Amino acid sequence: MGARGFKGKMVIFTAPSGAGKTTIVRHLTKRYKNQLGFSTSATTRDKRDHEVDGKDYYFLSLEKFRQKISDGAFAEYEEVYKDQFYGTLKSEIKRIWSLGKHIIFDIEVKGATNIKSIYGDECLAVFIKPPSFSILVERLKNRKSETQSSLSKRISRMKKELSYESSFDEVLVNDLLTVACKEAEIMIESFLNVSEEEE
Repeated sequence: MGARGFKGKMVIFTAPSGAGKTTIVRHLTKRYKNQLGFSTSATTRDKRDHEVDGKDYYFLSLEKFRQKISDGAFAEYEEVYKDQFYGTLKSEIKRIWSLGKHIIFDIEVKGATNIKSIYGDECLAVFIKPPSFSILVERLKNRKSETQSSLSKRISRMKKELSYESSFDEVLVNDLLTVACKEAEIMIESFLNVSEEEE
């Protein structure tokens, strides 16, 4: 497939924190590595020890992020918490299409609805749902990456995010991860008309 002038499709996976979207997206990105390009989001939040700038996120200062907003550099962005922004750079979309690949996103709920509203039918938006709210809270606590205050903020945000479920094309319940990954593969193959790659 010639990359020049290629305009692929988009697949968005979104979910409240702890629902397992990042694990599922990593699985799909590996399985369809020649057909899917992962869209790296930009953020102003602090980098965690295991994260790599340019791979996990583009880590930007608040000042630089705001400058990019002024420059119209984002396809979508949102202030998720006070002074903590996340967004998708237009240059990232162009970069992946220039490789002749479709784009896979792992983004929060509001960003997902924004991308879907811009790109419409060229975009499949999948909402990953936990088996129950209490399991979601338990998963978040088990991460041990939250202070009591940030956990409370996340829990109130999760309640709001779960109400967006009906805004998306597909809902995927992540109870058993292996089953959820298989169901996600079926969605990808059907929407993009691709097949699993040989190892």
